[in-house]
Amino acid sequence: MYLPQLAVADVLFPPVEQALNSPDGLLAMGGDLSAKRLIHAYRQAIFPWFSQGDPILWWSPSQRAIFAPHTLSLNRSLRKQLQKQPLQFSINKCFEQVIRHCAAPRPTQAETWILSDIQHAYCHLHQLGHAHSLEVWHNNQLVGGLYGIVTGSLFCGESMFNLAPNMAKFALIALQQYLQQHASGWIDCQIPNPFLSQMGASTIARSDYLTLLQQQRDNKIDPACWQPRMITLATETP
Repeated sequence: MYLPQLAVADVLFPPVEQALNSPDGLLAMGGDLSAKRLIHAYRQAIFPWFSQGDPILWWSPSQRAIFAPHTLSLNRSLRKQLQKQPLQFSINKCFEQVIRHCAAPRPTQAETWILSDIQHAYCHLHQLGHAHSLEVWHNNQLVGGLYGIVTGSLFCGESMFNLAPNMAKFALIALQQYLQQHASGWIDCQIPNPFLSQMGASTIARSDYLTLLQQQRDNKIDPACWQPRMITLATETP
């Protein structure tokens, strides 16, 4: 298996069509997690994903999970939960806290891929205005959230967490509603999984994702919309 080794001094990547079939999407190794490289990677449909003790690994899987605009909404059970458990939502109120919660081991997953180097790199992207978080609150306590990178008008989701049932679902729905107020509403979730499918995500081929990315990555969003603020979740579909 030949895997290109990236040089620290050069942020260029091999063409994504050269990614391996097994493991699916593995494209290159090495380089660094500088803001310049990460921004360039996302603009090329590439993201980092590696475990403790591994070199930095870069991926562009053959299948991507995405949410098209207006595909996320509250179902009956979520509406009932919201009536019994009023929630509040915010943008960029506590990015570092969100990424730490996302990095915490899960009951079914002892290790995390969101290592300290990843946390530091994405917090730096947040400071530069490229990475953003959405938080879910109950009684002034953080109970869920997510974070990701904005590439033009496309939100590239990285990870989410629950400290109470269904909080990640609420976070996704609130995120798409907010994006549709300020951008197109497309959300990239990288690798398909049962949770995303249950929420209504579509699975598309890499080539179709590249087309979508090319349509979205040079669109402009008003930076002011990412100022830390409380936001409202609409409970009824327009």
